[in-house]
Amino acid sequence: MSDNMQEVMSKAEVLIEALPYIQKFNRKIIVVKYGGSAMTDEGLKKSVIQDVTLLKLVGFKPIIVHGGGKEISRWVEKAGMEPKFINGLRVTDEETMEIAEMVLGRVNKSLVTMVQELGVKAVGVSGKDGGMLHVEKKLSNGEDIGYVGEITSVDPKVLYDLIENDFLPIVAPIGLDDDFNTYNINADDAACAIAKAVGAEKLAFLTDVEGLYKDFNDKSSFISRITAQEAEDLINSGCIGGGMLPKLSNCTSAVKSGVGRVHILDGRLPHCLLLEIFTNKGIGTCILSEEEE
Repeated sequence: MSDNMQEVMSKAEVLIEALPYIQKFNRKIIVVKYGGSAMTDEGLKKSVIQDVTLLKLVGFKPIIVHGGGKEISRWVEKAGMEPKFINGLRVTDEETMEIAEMVLGRVNKSLVTMVQELGVKAVGVSGKDGGMLHVEKKLSNGEDIGYVGEITSVDPKVLYDLIENDFLPIVAPIGLDDDFNTYNINADDAACAIAKAVGAEKLAFLTDVEGLYKDFNDKSSFISRITAQEAEDLINSGCIGGGMLPKLSNCTSAVKSGVGRVHILDGRLPHCLLLEIFTNKGIGTCILSEEEE
């Protein structure tokens, strides 16, 4: 067989391998939390948007929830403001909140544009739209850190309406409290709360790590599949630290609230979403319920 024919056959095998996954998740909602390097590198940004657009075109119902922390920091510095932190968390005063909302709006519409360039209709919303994300003030060990919100409830109606009308929703993590004050929300928290509220089949976190390790310094301790209970045991054992701890807590909470599977993926790897969802081996860490396992 010629090299050319071999290449064509390999492509056919890849498509056949993807078939059962396309059948299983057809018409199912998948929430993609988009952040990290995949948001700042133009090539990676394009590959993520291609992945999500393809998911939409083969019958999935994707929702993108995006962050923008690095971009917000850049604009706060541009405005000549001195960043202030309490317990490692940025204090978001009124002026910083204004900048954050402006920057997240800008990021949101750039993603909408990229999706529409690929022939899929997208609509960008923030958690304020339709009263989607309701919050209360989040404290850091009892200290006030300004306009940082803790989600208390999600009204997914606007998301259902958009999906029903064949739009791809792209959500900026901003919410309102009882007095209609605007709050910035951690994008991981927003993606997790939205996935629970819409009963998503999958929730995928794009991160700057390969996935989950029992010991981050030992690459042979990589975990490709783990149940929510096992993940909780890992958290309680004190093995998991740093930025992975709140992320893993979000993952286990989502699975226990009915989200089918949660994936932690390396967003620095082009087309990581497709590789995880459509191949038998996958590439990241998959957290699933005991029943699924």
